[in-house]
Amino acid sequence: MLPPIANKKMQAWIRSRHLICSGNFFIFESLEYSTIERFEECVKSLGGTLISVEPARLIWRGNHRQVVLFQAKASLNTPHHNLKQYWFKYGSFYTRFDENC
Repeated sequence: MLPPIANKKMQAWIRSRHLICSGNFFIFESLEYSTIERFEECVKSLGGTLISVEPARLIWRGNHRQVVLFQAKASLNTPHHNLKQYWFKYGSFYTRFDENC
């Protein structure tokens, strides 16, 4: 994946509150593992590394179905991207799956 496309995808995930910044790390949450794999491609394309992927908890979808919420942690300590400033402007401190919101 080309870096400009990866940057646009990351910005879209920041706006949709799937991706947040916590210290020097980016935390991404999704219900689909294929989306986590796309996030990994974007991180590698921008020069970062995926640190971990963990099942965070079960989320109720409807009355009778629970699905696994995956949480990925990545590091993007490269000087050529401006995603952290973009997150300051358009992002949130909580993901869309957070129970506090």
